[in-house]
Amino acid sequence: MFTRIFGKPKQETSALGTLDKLNETLEMLEKKEKVLLKKAAAEVERAKEFTRAKNKRAAIQCLKRKRLYEQQIEQLGNFQLRIHDQMIMLEGAKATTETVDALRTGAAAMKAMQKATNIDDVDKTMDEINEQTENMKQIQEALSAPIGAAADFDEDELEAELEELEGAELEEQLMQPTIQAPAPPVRLPGGKQPVKVQDDDDDDELAALQREMAL
Repeated sequence: MFTRIFGKPKQETSALGTLDKLNETLEMLEKKEKVLLKKAAAEVERAKEFTRAKNKRAAIQCLKRKRLYEQQIEQLGNFQLRIHDQMIMLEGAKATTETVDALRTGAAAMKAMQKATNIDDVDKTMDEINEQTENMKQIQEALSAPIGAAADFDEDELEAELEELEGAELEEQLMQPTIQAPAPPVRLPGGKQPVKVQDDDDDDELAALQREMAL
């Protein structure tokens, strides 16, 4: 917001302007390098033509010009490397400056917050919170305590009654007859039916005995 109103800081503006200038110079050097590469390639082709025409002197002159172009290309490459190095250093310095400014701003904000917040106020607030928590705990305990007729019940008597119910339930389970599950049918080969082990009379006696035990 302040940047929009008052503009960018002078140091940041200067760094951005320098980076823009370096980028422009780098683009210019790259264009010159491309031109020199084309000229060097053209001299090679001309040297081949003079060689086919048996004009050795002219071919050598073409190769000399090619060497000169190559020297300029190498020089331009060194210039580009230095510019890249300068740009990297400048971008690193810019990032470092921005980081330091951000840390400085954060430290100032923390200092201002510490001044605005008094330790006595913090202690007082924590005491109030603890007091309110304790009051709420007491209210919950009061609400959960039994009142009226429920408050007169004896816990020991209730536990004794529960033990009697458990004993009666166990005795009732022991008195119930044990019913054996019928044995699975035996399959004989050839489709023959299995022979019954007990007669119908035995089944009737067993059922009568179970009724008597249940009574």
